[in-house]
Amino acid sequence: MKTSRRSAVDPFIVMDVMEAARAHEEAGRHIIHMEVGQPATGAPNAARAKLAQEMEQGPLGYTVALGLPELRKGIAALYQDWYGVDLDWRRVVITPGSSGAFILAFTALFDAGAKVGLGEPGYPSYRQILSGLDITPVGIQTQMENRLQPVPSEIPDGLDGLIVASPGNPSGTMLDREAMGALIQTCQDRGVSFISDEIYHGIQYGTPPVTALELSDDVYVINSFSKFFSMTGWRVGWMVVPEDHVRVIERIAQNFFICPPHAAQVAALGALEGRDECQALVDVYTENRRLMLDELPKIGFDRIAPPDGAFYIYADVSELTEDSRAFCARILDEAGVAVTPGLDFDPKRGHQTMRFSYARSTEDIREGLRRLSVFMAVFMAEELAQM
Repeated sequence: MKTSRRSAVDPFIVMDVMEAARAHEEAGRHIIHMEVGQPATGAPNAARAKLAQEMEQGPLGYTVALGLPELRKGIAALYQDWYGVDLDWRRVVITPGSSGAFILAFTALFDAGAKVGLGEPGYPSYRQILSGLDITPVGIQTQMENRLQPVPSEIPDGLDGLIVASPGNPSGTMLDREAMGALIQTCQDRGVSFISDEIYHGIQYGTPPVTALELSDDVYVINSFSKFFSMTGWRVGWMVVPEDHVRVIERIAQNFFICPPHAAQVAALGALEGRDECQALVDVYTENRRLMLDELPKIGFDRIAPPDGAFYIYADVSELTEDSRAFCARILDEAGVAVTPGLDFDPKRGHQTMRFSYARSTEDIREGLRRLSVFMAVFMAEELAQM
């Protein structure tokens, strides 16, 4: 059978790196994982206990398409606690991970052929989901002086939408209140739909992140239990939409997904009660970030924008290689450290960039840095010998 033109999306290279790392592990090697953007820990104890209790009460069947009202109310309360935002819980939609939220948002907001701007470097699945829906992604080449975040002067004419991420993936950098407000205002002035990806909120180092809901109700906000709550495999996220969009989203969700997984929603309820445990993980990331920022420049990775949140370091390695994919493959083969080439995040400049994830134990990060140091000493010696 033929395949559709819409199905011709690019692979997610980090998943290929994960598979290569798995093959090394199957052959008996110990690999330090700095490639994957997920916590090394499982769901909070409170989440697992909540689900175990619920499973004893009876079957877990379909829920309503928008998600359990109790969970939607709990998320609305989280916005009051974290940001002081008084949010009507009816605007909260539970989704099958943030990926499900992107599909719902893009389908609700844009017709086929629409143009949606996104910062590069940025999360690659924005681009691929848009393409799969026959929507045109428009890359915006962000600059290091703007901490790899888009600014109003870079937004091209003719866009139907703009998606931003703060903290960003792969950069970990954030938009402050003024910068976020300027982007929202520019979009509203031009009739451009604004989508804020806030999946890494809760993981920050210093100044708290700004939610777009502090500045406007006429936005889409997407978040998830994957990162701060350490629940990647549970596939449960949420979105907040304008009041007059709730029924639009509901109709699409009923048909596309029926409902989010009931079990994951119950676990998410427990996770909201286990935030102290999640905060303890942020303390680990804080120490890992300190180690990475201290050691990477000594090793040879010194062209970075220090992250404000998330658990990534994004490095310009143009002085080391013109082929980041081959360079990362060599690091995996020779050092036993899995890292991600920047091609996923920036089709134009990604061959000269790399992403390091530090969402592991501090012991793993120390060992990974040690291995990278040994590798880079050998690599630089080879480079000098060829001069």
